[in-house]
Amino acid sequence: MTAIKNETLTPLFPTYVELCEMSLDEYPKLAKFLTSTKESYWLEHWHWGKSFLEYTGRNKSVHTYDRFRTDIERFILWCFLIKKTPLTELRKTDILEFADFCWQPPITWIGFNNHERFIIENAYFVPNTLWRPYKLQAPKSQINKEIDKKKYRPSQQTLTSTFTALIVFYNYLMSEELCLGNPVQIAKKDCKHFITDTQVKEVKRLTSVQWQYMLDIATEMADESALHERNLFIIAALKTLFLRISELSERPAWSPTMGHFWQDDDENWWLKIYGKGRKLRDTTVPTDFMPFLERYRLSRGLSCLPYGGENTVLVEKIRGQGGMTTRHLRRLVQETFDHAYQRMKEAEGEKRALKLKEASSHWLRHTGASMEIERGRALKDLSEDLGHASMATTDTVYVQTENKKRAESGKKRSVV
Repeated sequence: MTAIKNETLTPLFPTYVELCEMSLDEYPKLAKFLTSTKESYWLEHWHWGKSFLEYTGRNKSVHTYDRFRTDIERFILWCFLIKKTPLTELRKTDILEFADFCWQPPITWIGFNNHERFIIENAYFVPNTLWRPYKLQAPKSQINKEIDKKKYRPSQQTLTSTFTALIVFYNYLMSEELCLGNPVQIAKKDCKHFITDTQVKEVKRLTSVQWQYMLDIATEMADESALHERNLFIIAALKTLFLRISELSERPAWSPTMGHFWQDDDENWWLKIYGKGRKLRDTTVPTDFMPFLERYRLSRGLSCLPYGGENTVLVEKIRGQGGMTTRHLRRLVQETFDHAYQRMKEAEGEKRALKLKEASSHWLRHTGASMEIERGRALKDLSEDLGHASMATTDTVYVQTENKKRAESGKKRSVV
């Protein structure tokens, strides 16, 4: 495999905020890298990547931008420095060659730490010479780092993410009429580095007993202090309404309000949610959830039930105005997890309580969905409440429920 000198390894894209305001005049070394070659497609491809990443950050999220940036940057650099071919001319075999490259990149492309791509020098953004496209997770005490770099292997998840990013990138280029086909989509099924995984996967959820401890401790905390009514409402909503933590949070494009609860002509309650992919959905609100909504509203000095057009913030900040951020919401959920873990550990031992220590806020969504499957709710109805694009995604939860039955029946096997 061709070795590349470190000085030619130039990061291509800064943070999302910086990219939105980016002018190559402020990045003289990057501009020189893109224009000093006789290959005119370098600058063109960089503009394509920039346009795609701007679109990603604007229409998806900054987190998705960061994830896609890593893969798009590696791919474009590989086209420039290794393959030396425009990405519009790449075919399936070329993409598989790139997958081989990702499986074992040159040592000069691998670093051990995360470094900023650009640093400010004399009022200009210049490439950070410590930055590398790939990172090897290794202890700082390694003696021979060059040998250890040869051990670099991407995880299956990393490889999958790479293909996902490139498929989306090519689809974007096709939609902009810059590219005629998507070779990555064709190549994925033939990549020899993928391992077909048919393992039994454990859903990250709480047992019914662990959830009861969680609910009991949140109720006790709310009974003792009105400040904790918010904690109780949050965990009840995440579990019962199958919400992602972000769907309760204040975001630039959406502010959850009490008015997003609404009642239809048959007196069924619904909650309007702004979810992933900038999609609005209505999820059913069960009768058993209404007392939690009512006590939370009363603790805030509001009427028992929401009314149409009510602009009251759904989950208010402790101080100041507006709704809570995702980070603050997670903190409140984690506080409840910690108390529930201590309670269950003391009552039933650390082993049975361990999941409460490991759990994150997203486990509550999985817990609620899994329990609905177990009680026999129609998969189609649950899928729509969850906001899944297809029932196949919801079916992964169902499969785990079937695996429980399989494990139970497997216990009855005899050695003799």
